[in-house]
Formats: sequence, C-alpha cells, structure tokens
Amino acid sequence: MTKIKALIGVLGMDQHEVGAIAVSRLLRDAGMEVIYIGRFNTPAGIVKAGIEEAADVIGLSCHSWEYLHFMPELLDTLRAKGLETPIVVGGSVITPGDSKKLKAMGVAAVFGPSATHQEIIEGIQQVVTAA
Repeated sequence: MTKIKALIGVLGMDQHEVGAIAVSRLLRDAGMEVIYIGRFNTPAGIVKAGIEEAADVIGLSCHSWEYLHFMPELLDTLRAKGLETPIVVGGSVITPGDSKKLKAMGVAAVFGPSATHQEIIEGIQQVVTAA
C-alpha cells in the first residue's frame, strides 16, 4: 500500500484544535502523510484543500455541535465534485446517537471520545483501503 495522505482539520467555528493536532501527530507517527489545515474551515474549503492535496481521507475533529449542521453540505460538495474521498470524524462530543446519524449521512468512520490510538489508525487504514 502507498503512503496514506490524510487531510485533517476543524469544521466551522469550533476552536478546539488540540485533538486535531494530536491525531495529526498520531497519524504522522504511524507513517501517514498529514496535511493539517487548522480551524475555521467551511465545507467548500475542506473539499478544495482535499482536491489540491489529493487526500486519500479527510479527517475532521469535532468538539462542538457544528458537525451535524455542516456534514450534509460537505458530503454534497464532495459528490458534486465527483469525489469519493472518505470522511472520518472524531471528537469528544460525539454521542452514539450522533455517530449513527453521521454514518447514515455517509461518513465512513466515527471515533468517539473513548477511541484508542490503534482504533483510529486501523480505522483510517480500513476506510482508505475500502475506498
């Protein structure tokens, strides 16, 4: 398998980027190439960065309610561009119910607050392999 390229960022007005930075380092240390785009991203900006960077997977760190609001637009924008880049979401506020909603929308994997490092790494490897 070639090196996985992961685009990691925070969506909307969520300012909590510590988790995104930690996961970026985790994935880098696991041998993935990581592009970290920071906070305050719109769905269109995330898709644009994903295209420009030829990302294999887009990872979003979520620590506020906004992921449920923005996810349909993000997924629709990806589809409109003809892309099938898998989206993975992780964060401290994701409930089991929200996890089900996100997967029903088309999110490839959801990592809640109890996800281990190994679960995150293997989960991303699996969604990229399946894409």
